[in-house]
Amino acid sequence: MSIGTLLLGDPSPSLRWRAARELEGADDQDAEVVAWRAEIDRSPEIDALVAELADARPYEAGYLLCRLAYLGYRGPAMAVAVETIFQHQRPDGSWSVPGPIEGARFVTMHTVVPLRGIAAAGFATDPRAERAYDWLLGVRLNDGSWPAGPKADLGQAGRPAPPEKEYRRLPRGLGCRSATTGAVACLAMHPERRRSEVARTGVDHLLARESRDASTIGWEVSRLVGLERAMGQITFYATFDLAFLLDLASRCGVSPEDRRIRELVDYLETLRGPFGLWQHSSHPQLAGWLSLELETSLRRLEDGDWVGNEEPAGFTPYQRGRRRY
Repeated sequence: MSIGTLLLGDPSPSLRWRAARELEGADDQDAEVVAWRAEIDRSPEIDALVAELADARPYEAGYLLCRLAYLGYRGPAMAVAVETIFQHQRPDGSWSVPGPIEGARFVTMHTVVPLRGIAAAGFATDPRAERAYDWLLGVRLNDGSWPAGPKADLGQAGRPAPPEKEYRRLPRGLGCRSATTGAVACLAMHPERRRSEVARTGVDHLLARESRDASTIGWEVSRLVGLERAMGQITFYATFDLAFLLDLASRCGVSPEDRRIRELVDYLETLRGPFGLWQHSSHPQLAGWLSLELETSLRRLEDGDWVGNEEPAGFTPYQRGRRRY
């Protein structure tokens, strides 16, 4: 029995709908797909998120859009929320910092989170979204990574750029791993920019960290389905999630022949359960969602054709240990 067939028996209509379309090849005219589509639209979970979306600020609204898109919602509230977010966009394409941030001209994450939501809702190619993408490219450092905020002169010659905090440093870059992850997540949702050199350089920075953090696999999935809180500003994407990394790499066209991807896939396969599913370390009920995420990423990798810098990095950021009490 295939993974897709197993997931079709899940209680969640969102998971059944996505598994049918993404793993089993069902089209939108399939009778069961139509039934699950209707079930999603009248789901209390979706109703609660749509109600929350109506009063959310751009930062919160951006991630709510990601969650709704992930769960399969396609209703009119998405377009209304996107228009509201665009109303708060600055002339340079970014979004402003909500509240006082000491001395910062911008915080990269406050543009990344709304932009990813806009792209997830299907508006990545809107001219206003393209302006935000251009802003992201403008604040990129010379090495192709992204800073958490203003970094002196953005790494240009003349003034040294202070390093990021060690727990979110990149092995080979001056930028912030959290900000770079968010920027790549935005690019990965764009139909053309996802396979650009900019996106692939960002993924290359993320792949340079080769630690195997089993306890955080599926962290992004747990936030998207609402079992963990989406919180933090600079640290929004600070948790290193191998499932999310594989998703971004597969969307950006990284080849399965890249050594780091090959070894990552080999490691993830060792964690696959006897029925072909992956278990979530903190939320057993997420096994279906995590398995869908990993299986779709593995299938997407088959179309990858790009190999990055496969040399091992000499620096690995420290990991904060679990508290004993």
